[in-house]
Amino acid sequence: MTTTAAPSGSAASGAAKPVFWYGIPHGYAKLDLDPPRERIEELVRELNTLPLEQRAQASQVLQFYAGMVTALNAQNVHMCAVGYHPDDDGSIVTSTLTISTVPTSGHNAKLVIAGLAGTAADAPDTGMRPLELPCGLGYLAEEKKRTVAPSRNPDSPEGPLRGDVWQGTVAVTGSGTPDILVVQLVTPAVHLADVYRDILLGVARTLTFTDPTKPVPTPDKDKPRVGSVEAAMRNDFG
Repeated sequence: MTTTAAPSGSAASGAAKPVFWYGIPHGYAKLDLDPPRERIEELVRELNTLPLEQRAQASQVLQFYAGMVTALNAQNVHMCAVGYHPDDDGSIVTSTLTISTVPTSGHNAKLVIAGLAGTAADAPDTGMRPLELPCGLGYLAEEKKRTVAPSRNPDSPEGPLRGDVWQGTVAVTGSGTPDILVVQLVTPAVHLADVYRDILLGVARTLTFTDPTKPVPTPDKDKPRVGSVEAAMRNDFG
């Protein structure tokens, strides 16, 4: 299974305009975390036209989507994408990629990240390690854990359905935001942890706090070369 970066997206962090940008790997579909009211009303109208049996199933899906969007927005998630990729045996494996911000409650975000990165370096057995990313210092944390699957009602007589997942987290900050930026990838394909770790780190390396759509400044052809006689004369005589 291989993925490559897609065109960059952007997100806002406590500001009206985007303050950080990122790349999304191929095979991931972004969820609309701020669907317009008209789109929701259209979905409800379409749902009401379905046969009774299909209507009940579609209603559950719509309610699940609405609840998930509400929960993600409450946790300052700026981007959520679901990945579908073929495994070596021909089956499809899924994963969820999110990018969120965590406020530091008045603390210096860079100092918080530096402290966590230092802890990761001093205690590698905790599953954490420091990272040097193009956008700044960060850290990687990963774990395998058992969690409740969303495919069964936890109140059912059989009880909640549980399964193992791999979860990787990268945290970093930069000059463009006072918050900590968190990139997280979760997948039930625990046997592909090494692959998904590479995907997570690949996304983290695309993070930037500089708008990539702005043109790169070009050298001033009329400006004299540093150290030249002309430059010295300009310095002396203005």
